[in-house]
Amino acid sequence: MGSLKLSLLRKNFIPLVPILLKDVGQISLKVEKSEALQEGIAELFPETADHSLLSFVHTKNTGKRTAIKVGVLFSGGQAPGGHDVIAGIYDALEAIVSQVTLLGFIGGVDALINNKTARLDKNIIADYRGQGGFDLLGSGRGKLETSEDLAAAFATIEAHKLDGVIVIGGDDSNTNAAILAEYMLKHGSNVSIIGVPKTIDCDLKSPHIELSFGFDTATKVYSELIGNIARDAKSSGKYYHFIKLMGRAASHITLECAERCHPNLAFISEEISTKKQGLKYIKKTLVDLIKARQAMGKNYGVILLPEGLIEYLPELSETYLSKKDPHGNLHVSGIATEELLIDLIREDVDVNTVTHFLGYEGRSALPTNFDMQYCYALGRTAAILVLHKKTGYICGMTKLNSRPYEWEPWGVPIVSLLGLEKRRGSIKPVIKKSLVDLKGPVFKRFAATRDGWVLADDYQYPGPIQFFGPAELTESIPLCLQQE
Repeated sequence: MGSLKLSLLRKNFIPLVPILLKDVGQISLKVEKSEALQEGIAELFPETADHSLLSFVHTKNTGKRTAIKVGVLFSGGQAPGGHDVIAGIYDALEAIVSQVTLLGFIGGVDALINNKTARLDKNIIADYRGQGGFDLLGSGRGKLETSEDLAAAFATIEAHKLDGVIVIGGDDSNTNAAILAEYMLKHGSNVSIIGVPKTIDCDLKSPHIELSFGFDTATKVYSELIGNIARDAKSSGKYYHFIKLMGRAASHITLECAERCHPNLAFISEEISTKKQGLKYIKKTLVDLIKARQAMGKNYGVILLPEGLIEYLPELSETYLSKKDPHGNLHVSGIATEELLIDLIREDVDVNTVTHFLGYEGRSALPTNFDMQYCYALGRTAAILVLHKKTGYICGMTKLNSRPYEWEPWGVPIVSLLGLEKRRGSIKPVIKKSLVDLKGPVFKRFAATRDGWVLADDYQYPGPIQFFGPAELTESIPLCLQQE
C-alpha cells in the first residue's frame, strides 16, 4: 500500500511573494546612498567600488525580453532552501522573458572553472521545490584563487554567452562573486555576477541582509533534538549532555537554540572572547554548576557549546593549529571540544556524560515555511538584478519580522561588505563575519534569563518543524528577528 510522503507535499507549497517582487515587469531599481568602503578595498576593486545600494520600486510595464541565459551554482556547505532560490530565479525570469535558459554548474565554483553544466527546465526544478539539500547541482569548496582560475571562469561564461551568473553561498563564496564581477568588468564583459546569502551559521549579515538563509530550518531541527535530549536527561536523571553545535566563528546557532530550549548552560564564544574568560573560567563555571545541582539531588543537565569555542581558547587551540580547512581556518568540527572540557571537569567532579555534535542533521532538512518563502524571494531578487544588468551585488532583504508581503528586497554592493584580512600569510579581501552582538537586544534578552536555567529545569521542548496547522507554528520566524 502506497503512502503520501511529506517531501511530496512540500513541492506543492506556494510561497507568499513580497509585494515589491510580485510583478517582475513593473519593477525598477532606485539608487540609494553609496556604502562607505573599508580602507584598501577601492584600490582592489576599481570597477565596482562606486556601486551604490539599490532599492526596489514599482514602475510602468517594461515589456518582455526576447531571451536570457543565466548560470547558477551552489558554493560551500548545504543550507535548507537552496532549491527554492533556484525556483525563484526561474519563475521570475520566465515571467518576463520569452526564452529562458537556466544552466546549473554541477559541483560549485570548480564547475565554473571546468565548464561542467546541466540545463535546468521547469520539470526538473519542479521535483526540487521545497526540498532540502543541494543535490540538484551539488556543491563544493572551490575558490577563484588564481589568475588561471579567473581566466577559466571567464572562458566558461563567454562560451555559454551567459547574461548572468548567480552564486548561492556564504562569505567566502560571495567574496569570490565580488572578485569575479571585478574581473569580468576589467576584461570587457558586462555579465551580471550576483550573490545570494547562504549559511546556517548566520554570520553573513548587514543592515540590509538581516539573515542568511537556512538558519531558521537548521536551528529548529537542532532545537527539536536538544529538547528531546533534555527530556531524556530529566527522565533518566543521571547524565550531563554536552551538545556541540555548528557555528565556527559566530555563536548565532547556539544563542538561537538556547533561547528556544533553555539549557542549564550555553557558552557564547563572543562573550568568552570579549570578557577574556578563558579555559579556567569555563572549567570553574561547569564545576560550580554540577556541584550546585548535585547538592539539590540533580545529577543531570544540558550544556550547549558552539563548535568555534576552541578558537577563542588559546590554551587549547594552539594544540590544533595544524587542523586547517581550505580557507586557513581551524577545522573545528573535527575537534572534540566537548570531550576536552569533560576531561578537565572530571579532575574536580564525578559526573556521567554523553556527548553530541549537531551539525549535518540540520544542513539539508526540508526547509521551514519561513526559509522556503525567504529563499524564493531571494531568488526573485537575484533574477531582477540580472534583468537590470547589475553586477557585483548580493541580494538583501529587510523587514523579515513582518509578513512576507511586506519584506523589502535590496541590492547590496558586495564591496561594501569586504575588509582586508590575513589568510595564510597574505592580506586578502574577505567578507567580514557577523558575530553575536553582545550589546544587541538578542544577547541581552538571553543574558537576562539564563541564570534562571542553571538550577531550575526550565527545559523547553519545541518538537518537530510544523508545516501545516496554526500560523503561530507554521509561520514562526527566528527568535533573533524578534527584537523584544
